[in-house]
Amino acid sequence: MRGIVTVIGKDKVGIIAGVSQKLAELEVNILDVSQTIMDDYFTMMMLTDLTSANKEFDDIREELHQLGKTLGVKISVQNQEIFDTMHKL
Repeated sequence: MRGIVTVIGKDKVGIIAGVSQKLAELEVNILDVSQTIMDDYFTMMMLTDLTSANKEFDDIREELHQLGKTLGVKISVQNQEIFDTMHKL
């Protein structure tokens, strides 16, 4: 399964490192990433492969949510199929 991870919040040092490290711990592969800073706000989207993940999707979602609290950002993960369906014109 592929997932879309989004990260949004005030920019500060360590956001990319923290998210990437957590995904590596969960054995989630990052396939593509886009990030930008807009007027002191950090935004990032990652396309990920959860096929080899060592935890269930809901557990991954919760761990990323908790990491977001620690980093002071909002981290969300969605199944790519659901994300694509929600964003079709």
